[in-house]
Amino acid sequence: MTGHRPLLQITARHEVWPLREAFKISRGTKTTASVIVVTVSDGMCSGRGEAVPYARYGETIAQSLAAISALGPVVDRRELAQRMRPGAALNAIDCALWDFEAKRQDTTASALAGCALMKPVVTAFTLSLDTPDAMAEKARAAANLPLLKLKLGGAGDAARMQAVRAARPDARLIADANEAWTPAMLPDLMAQAARLKFETIEQPLPETADEALRGARWPVPICADESIHTAAGLPRLIGLYDAINIKLDKAGGLTGALELHRAARAAGIKIMVGSMVATSLAVAPAMILAQDAEWTDLDGPLLLANDRADGIAISNGVMSPPGPALWG
Repeated sequence: MTGHRPLLQITARHEVWPLREAFKISRGTKTTASVIVVTVSDGMCSGRGEAVPYARYGETIAQSLAAISALGPVVDRRELAQRMRPGAALNAIDCALWDFEAKRQDTTASALAGCALMKPVVTAFTLSLDTPDAMAEKARAAANLPLLKLKLGGAGDAARMQAVRAARPDARLIADANEAWTPAMLPDLMAQAARLKFETIEQPLPETADEALRGARWPVPICADESIHTAAGLPRLIGLYDAINIKLDKAGGLTGALELHRAARAAGIKIMVGSMVATSLAVAPAMILAQDAEWTDLDGPLLLANDRADGIAISNGVMSPPGPALWG
């Protein structure tokens, strides 16, 4: 976006989307997806973006909306990144600007990002934290889905992993402990994960305990989530993690996420592309990053009671690229 351009007006609103069932991780349970939706407009063309303020990172809906309201008009994404810190508010505006640019230039956001042809991707389907038997039953009920992601919680996780593998011997499995393990738990649980053919374990330790991973050779790749936000934080993780989970809400939008993606590939780090629990509007920009990711975890729309009318089509775990009526 160059030359003399009118300032873009920003509006933001809060939306609540009920879930199909309660979603539980080690830090708590939710029954709705609470999101912010931003629209940017020059009076003739507009773009949309969606984000999820996350309490784990000190964010609230009210604070994010206030930050957007205080921002005032913007010119482009470069200016925006200089005025806001990475987080949900920046993500929503940044993605809205990508959508706006694509529509104003009569092209696609993926083409603007250097990915001219988008292909379908397989997303993980998340089994929320529960008893081993309940998680196994949900795994059996998801027999048409090839990639399952287990939410783990510490005590009892070996039994959870075993029960799901027994229920779905055919499935690809990944797991997310959401910082619930301790260094003492790691050897046995990682060995169990290897025996059960898990492909990666995400954020087993609290962010503050990352150094406990240094120097060890684990039988299953370990993926950082809470420990990685932006490209600036990647050098600290070299030698600790084998992979990172890139989320637009952490990186501050598609712009920051693409920067982190490039840095990770340059460092030989594997990539998972994830999102918070949200609608298709939030996950659509992340599908650009998912085009070459080792793992895609963008199942937020599958967890909703109802998605947006123009949402992403997902069939047997395969996500189709978003249409222009949705985003990009």
